[in-house]
Amino acid sequence: MRYAISGTVLQALEIELSNGDSIFTESGGMSWMTDGIEMDTNTRGGLMSGLGRVLAGESLFMTTYTCTTPTAMITFTPEAPGKVLPLQLAPNQVLIAQKDAFMCAQTSVKMEMHFRKKLGAGLFGGEGFILQKLTGPGIVFLEIPGEVKEYNLGPGQRLKVDPGHIAAMDPTVSYDITSVKG
Repeated sequence: MRYAISGTVLQALEIELSNGDSIFTESGGMSWMTDGIEMDTNTRGGLMSGLGRVLAGESLFMTTYTCTTPTAMITFTPEAPGKVLPLQLAPNQVLIAQKDAFMCAQTSVKMEMHFRKKLGAGLFGGEGFILQKLTGPGIVFLEIPGEVKEYNLGPGQRLKVDPGHIAAMDPTVSYDITSVKG
């Protein structure tokens, strides 16, 4: 599998699949594709997994695209102006992403609902209680509205962020809401 991201404000993710390669996305997530790709739509993991995805901002049904020719091309585009982030997840590596950030991933990646346990962060954190949990191995592509800036925090380091501006984080990162005087 090879991919290229083009554009600046409204990016497009073009993926070239080889025979037998598969990628999945929410139902209706594909923008265009060439011949040689078979589509299969189902709840991917069962009804409960599908309902969890609905709560996390995705659709109940997921579509898997599998290449059935030597090569084929499929393109995905984000729903809003922003950035497409390709992330290579190692086996059992977990990433927590904002609601509705998932664009597509290799079929080896598992997508689930992630429930935020802190009441203040859930009520006032900009994203609510439900986030997306992505587990590797494989490549996952996120669509993040607006610009993206990556920060790597050291042990015990803190970063104050306005609610709703967290695109994705390692599961070891925790956050809560603090009040501002006045």
